[in-house]
Amino acid sequence: MSADCLFCKIARKEVSSKTVHEDHDIVAFHDLNPVAPVHVLIVPKEHMDNLNEVGKGDDQLLGKALRLAAKLADDLGVGESGYRIVINNGDQGGQTVQHLHLHLIGGRQLEAKMG
Repeated sequence: MSADCLFCKIARKEVSSKTVHEDHDIVAFHDLNPVAPVHVLIVPKEHMDNLNEVGKGDDQLLGKALRLAAKLADDLGVGESGYRIVINNGDQGGQTVQHLHLHLIGGRQLEAKMG
């Protein structure tokens, strides 16, 4: 974990969040600036700046994060109606916190077109 990273601080419980899931590897919590009624961030506890830092040994962790996203979508009532999973990567990709994380977004009609 990184000392100054906001998401690392949330994982260490130094910063409060509205947590919906936590285990040894991952913490998931409601986004403070939601773009939809359901907007949860799924964050590996191990600090990786972005998707470019993921190694072959992280395949299981990424799979776990995606499976968790589907479970949380069901738990939060958007599993059947539909939802979006987003990973913003790097500055031009819209990443604002330099810690790999997935956005689970749903609860309203989302635009089919990206960009």
